Amino acid sequence: MAAADLSVILPRVIIVSRRSVRKNKFVDFVGEYHLDLIVSYGAVPVIVPRVTGVHMLLDSFEPIHGVLLCEGEDIDPSLYEADTSNLTSEELEEIRRLHASDTAIDKEKDAIELGLAKLCMERNIPYLGICRGSQILNVACGGTLYQDIGKELTKNVPEKQRMEHIDYDNYDGHRHPVRIVENTPLHQWFNDSLEDGGMEVWVNSYHHQGVKRLAQRFVPMAFAPDGLIEGFYDPDAYNPEEGKFIMGLQFHPERMRKPDSDEFDYPGCPFAYKEFAKAVIAYQKKLNSLTSVPKPVKLDGEMEKKRKMILRSFSLARNIYEGGHEINSSKESELKPGAEFLESNTAMRLQQEIRLKQMGATVRNASSFLEKLQLNEEKEKLARNIMGKMSVEQLSDLMSFYHMMGQICSEVLERKLQGIVNELAS
Repeated sequence: MAAADLSVILPRVIIVSRRSVRKNKFVDFVGEYHLDLIVSYGAVPVIVPRVTGVHMLLDSFEPIHGVLLCEGEDIDPSLYEADTSNLTSEELEEIRRLHASDTAIDKEKDAIELGLAKLCMERNIPYLGICRGSQILNVACGGTLYQDIGKELTKNVPEKQRMEHIDYDNYDGHRHPVRIVENTPLHQWFNDSLEDGGMEVWVNSYHHQGVKRLAQRFVPMAFAPDGLIEGFYDPDAYNPEEGKFIMGLQFHPERMRKPDSDEFDYPGCPFAYKEFAKAVIAYQKKLNSLTSVPKPVKLDGEMEKKRKMILRSFSLARNIYEGGHEINSSKESELKPGAEFLESNTAMRLQQEIRLKQMGATVRNASSFLEKLQLNEEKEKLARNIMGKMSVEQLSDLMSFYHMMGQICSEVLERKLQGIVNELAS
């Protein structure tokens, strides 16, 4: 199959780029591990650039069969119920100094990604959030975040439970343990790697924020020793075979690889991407089945001949009607197939009659008919708004007035009709 055909057939996964500075110019990038995994499992990554105004153009990236959101800066605290009351001004300043590359808010990226996350929730489009992407998902659904895990969470737990979630000097190599929750997708993916009935694996992470209050629709899948949620999903929207997948992972399974190798730490590491892609493919098939146009029925020779005769009959009848001509006896035989067709199809279902009225009875008048319908609806809406502000007395007077006008109208109309009858009789 040609590459051009594949680009049409394969499902599209939307990924938003991260903005950085290179040679005094802004550049957009996405981690290649994410792209490699999406492609390897049969989908096409479509990169949405972090460019001002793109959040207003998301419709232009349709069709969207899946959304993968990953790296980026801290989410604007004003977009959720951020509570900094337990942090001093000195601590906030220290957070900004220690995590300068993350605390620079990117409002445009926030707008793009929150827009995509909410779209996925509305349409049940498969969504996979990694690191910041999991935080976006939680915020989009009403959850909140810690402003800084170290300042707000780690220091408040017993020393043996304290841990580092970020190591700027050892990005790929840093690991910390997480406890996997039983009977969750993570448990299924990493089950073969769990030793002696334990539920712990070591993961790569690179973040100073995380889920504080998990949105109500989600269920945790993994916890760090300090209690931070490291993974969650929507159990009611998880069935990859049926195109359902809504999940957030705070850690980086795509980076959990052995030193100087592409071999994963655990066989289950790429499963998030594998199952996500499976859901994306299923969602595309479901979407195509809803929007596909039925193929025209192929008629055999005899039926095709009859179809042409009926069309010819209707065309002839229209010409006679529009031209005001009398029916020529030589044309009667050509009109017969159309007449027989109408006689055998006179009984219409109620739905067909309603549809015919909606169309304005004829295709020629459909446009003006629908315009009138819309105008009438607008007038009715305006009238209801005005009447809703009127008092009972005013409404009563209005009703009496229109009742009187209706009686007068009926009497005048009756006289006019009687006059027409008398003229025709004389």
